[in-house]
Amino acid sequence: MKLNLSTLSKPIIAPSLLAANRNDLVNEAKKAEEDGAGFLHIDVMDGKFVPNTSFTIEEISLLSDKHHLLNDVHLMIEDPDKHIEEYVKAGADLRTFHYEALPERRIEGCIDLIHSYHCYAGISIKPNTAVDVLLPYINKVDLILLMSVEPGRGGQKFLPSSLGRLDEIRKILKPRLKKPLIEIDGGIQDTTGREALLHGAEVLVAGSYLFGHSDMKERIEGLKCK
Repeated sequence: MKLNLSTLSKPIIAPSLLAANRNDLVNEAKKAEEDGAGFLHIDVMDGKFVPNTSFTIEEISLLSDKHHLLNDVHLMIEDPDKHIEEYVKAGADLRTFHYEALPERRIEGCIDLIHSYHCYAGISIKPNTAVDVLLPYINKVDLILLMSVEPGRGGQKFLPSSLGRLDEIRKILKPRLKKPLIEIDGGIQDTTGREALLHGAEVLVAGSYLFGHSDMKERIEGLKCK
């Protein structure tokens, strides 16, 4: 693991490579680092759990030693517990899988498996999944990823209902000494990012708002301001 999550200053900005130039991923990752990002968000899709496909093991491996950001790998795949070792070898520092992607009886084992490789473990839920399903796992995971769009493609509009869901998560976490980071992904730009931070988000995933713009540094700095 490249970074200690507990020592990182918040909020953390995680540019999503899904919106980057896929023919120049190394330089895109380096630019994100130079411009003030904390994580590098890498979406993995299998065409089954979500309809699209995205980054390959080979692409993640190529990036792993080319920057110093935490590789925040978001597994939008079926049966993620069967593929953890592949992503460990590829250099993923934080692996976030979906609650909806495997039977409940295997979720705790998936978290333990990720931790057994000395990696951070995150769990994600789709917009229509009740926040309460996370309760059994809150003391085990290092990060909760709340999807503020339906997962599977970039460029979607932020769902306003996500703010109330952030409030729910923050309320659940308030009495706990050990708190996982709260990450939000989908439709994040200056206005929605600010609102998400005010409602408890600590990590903002942003794709098309950051990549492809000459003022990425200024945009990242702007996202850090509540």
